[in-house]
Amino acid sequence: MSRKQWLLTSATAFACLVSTAAVAGPIENYSPVTSARLENPEPGNWMLYRRTYDGQGYSPLEQINASNVKSLTPVWTFSTGVIEGHEAPPIVNNGVMFVATPMGQVIALNAKTGDEYWRYKRQLPEDLFQLHPTSRGVGLWQDKLYLATTDDHVVALDAKSGKVVWDTKVQDYKKGQYMTLMPLVVDGKVIVGGSGGEFGVRGYVVAYDANNGKELWRTFTIPAPGEPGSETWSGDDWKTGGGSAWMTGNYDKDTKTVYWGVGNAAPWPGSAHAGDNLYTSSVLALDPDTGKIKTHFQYHQNDSWDWDEVEAPILVNLEREGRPFKALIHPGRDAIFWILEAKPEQINYVSGWPFVYTNVWKGIEKETGRPIVDPEHKPVLGKRVEFCPSLWGGKDWPSAAYSQKTKLVYVPANENFCGGFSGEKTPLVPGQLWLGTKPEDIGLTVRPGATHMGELQAWDPATGKKAWSHTFPKSQLFGSVLATAGDLVFAGGTNDRNFRAFDAKSGELLWEQKTNSGIMGMPMSYEVDGTQYIAIQSGWGVDAQRIQDALATQNVGVENNVPQGGVVWVFAVKK
Repeated sequence: MSRKQWLLTSATAFACLVSTAAVAGPIENYSPVTSARLENPEPGNWMLYRRTYDGQGYSPLEQINASNVKSLTPVWTFSTGVIEGHEAPPIVNNGVMFVATPMGQVIALNAKTGDEYWRYKRQLPEDLFQLHPTSRGVGLWQDKLYLATTDDHVVALDAKSGKVVWDTKVQDYKKGQYMTLMPLVVDGKVIVGGSGGEFGVRGYVVAYDANNGKELWRTFTIPAPGEPGSETWSGDDWKTGGGSAWMTGNYDKDTKTVYWGVGNAAPWPGSAHAGDNLYTSSVLALDPDTGKIKTHFQYHQNDSWDWDEVEAPILVNLEREGRPFKALIHPGRDAIFWILEAKPEQINYVSGWPFVYTNVWKGIEKETGRPIVDPEHKPVLGKRVEFCPSLWGGKDWPSAAYSQKTKLVYVPANENFCGGFSGEKTPLVPGQLWLGTKPEDIGLTVRPGATHMGELQAWDPATGKKAWSHTFPKSQLFGSVLATAGDLVFAGGTNDRNFRAFDAKSGELLWEQKTNSGIMGMPMSYEVDGTQYIAIQSGWGVDAQRIQDALATQNVGVENNVPQGGVVWVFAVKK
């Protein structure tokens, strides 16, 4: 049994031993979460995936700043009791913290002290295969919180006690359907998207009534025959074409539009699904009340590289060449830094450029934004093809951040990684991987002469110029970024287990703290009783570990020795 198989099996077995909530003590004073609070969150709270609906990943708190961050110190830690990739941001509502972990667990904590209020543990099916055993957080609404599970349910919990209020099945996990994302809650609707693109599913985004779990609408990301976009598919490929929507969307409250990213086409080789394959590798603009697709933009066509573009674009009021407009900013897995213009019924291409090395694109069509592909580096059936970047892309799901102070976008990029595989026609078996290649045939290499792997980049979206970068010679960068009004950028994501703070203007490394494990989690900031805190989950696993496994087989000075185990770390400045 391989190390990865052991981790998956052990973690699943642990989850099956436990069930719903052990209660240490209910929360007595809990602040209901309303639309008004989500649309204009208090500076000291973090109640959405990236704190605000626009997805900027920016905290307006500035008590911790570039001049005092060297005094940042741990004030409490909390062990989650499970292994694998801890990817969720701690969610904080007026002093109460909710932490989602792998294995279907949610823990409610006192955000000031780390004391536990209650813990929910889902009893996962014994036959559940978890390709990505993780969770990216819980959504909040009124007196409930919402968890999307890897056995493909949405569960509503009472925020005060952790008790189940309702539990709705979304799809069938036995057919490869599962979820890892944090639900997006908009005006009493719990919106989620499914994973499973590697199992030959048809992707979707679905909304539920936050009060009772009743399905309100479901929008498939691949159109059926006769629907707009169906002409971009051949035959019955649309039925199994992928397009999973496994990351949380962003929301424009002014136009009442949800922006949702869509994943890769299936199986991977492009010749297995001829056509542009809408709406894979796209961003959808959805009506949150009906699920209607208002418009879309497809980042690249006929995806052949497993380049999901599932991270929703960051919404920013931008000015370029003297023209102000509402921008959608997306540093893509396809290695292109995309700047789009969001209009009520249209998304227009504005600009795009490679932010890491790529040999796949020859250029971008100026009027349409359509990338021009080099066929020598496009995987097809019956042939091995190498391409750069690797299938994990220039930036995978870990989120970039935008600072309202510096006006820069901070990108957790991976440079100098290449990949490849041999396209192979294989039968689709429900519930089994359907990649269009053998898993053992998937390659990851480091470009000859490369001086680094991970790279934290700062870009000016108004000019398209790189402001600064910090490189990591012996590690990937596989963790999200936080920007703050204190002129700081926080990031983990490296195999040395360090959590770091950088000067947001210059990129100077100002502070670092070694943690128990590697950090895939999303850093966030909150305030309780006048004290600002920085919080992060440490816990290496899933794709960060898979990259580590691949690098360890090469002579590049990287070892496969990152410890496992989830811990919540909370920091403040010494007074």
